[in-house]
Amino acid sequence: MNVVFLGATKGIGRSLARRMAQRGDRLFLFGRDAEDLERTTADLNVRAVSGTTVAYTLCDLEQPGGFAEAFDRAGSHLGRIDGVVVTAGLFATQDALERDRALTARLLTVDFVNTILFCEEACSRLLAAGGGTLCVFSSVAGERGRTPVVLYGAAKAGLTRYLEGLDHRFYARGLRVVCVKPGFVRTGMTAGLPEPPFAADPDDVARQVLRGIDLESPVVYAPPVWILVMALVRALPRFVMRRSRF
Repeated sequence: MNVVFLGATKGIGRSLARRMAQRGDRLFLFGRDAEDLERTTADLNVRAVSGTTVAYTLCDLEQPGGFAEAFDRAGSHLGRIDGVVVTAGLFATQDALERDRALTARLLTVDFVNTILFCEEACSRLLAAGGGTLCVFSSVAGERGRTPVVLYGAAKAGLTRYLEGLDHRFYARGLRVVCVKPGFVRTGMTAGLPEPPFAADPDDVARQVLRGIDLESPVVYAPPVWILVMALVRALPRFVMRRSRF
């Protein structure tokens, strides 16, 4: 596939981009940090199948005005865009968000509004070419309102419903939407936080996500144990959820 990838420089995104490059996918990276992009591109070009070149351009999820230009550059390089992967986003703890309204506004804007605007641009490009795959990372935090992740979970809940709606609206036109719902993953984003049960490593999650992309799975829980965990959480009565710290 010819893939535009936003968020390949860190964590799960880096592991997924490496797996895609190693199997022969052509990648064009978006990101906001030129040094990180240059370093990641060099790493991926070493790992890529012979004859496949990874390239990049600056594209900041906090600057929606630059989305169209970035996609234009990707299209010029790749020729055709078959897939778009979005792993980028912001995270902060509930306590930190409650202390800082500016941080709350930034997180909600980036993880919900701007991510949707980015996906809208991606969809228009994919649909114009007859379809393709849009793989976007949401979170199990959006499955239900929960005490430790009220604000972050709200953003991810909205994103999840948006992606579901895209699947319903455009499936017949060839768009394949893959909504990824990771649990706790050991990355820089979660460094220093208490580690809950079922914590996963980025490469294990990346392997499961890539399989989901290939199978055109509309929802990917990673690791899969979260399918059962979140089914239980959704079934819990409200009075239990009020007392839960999960």
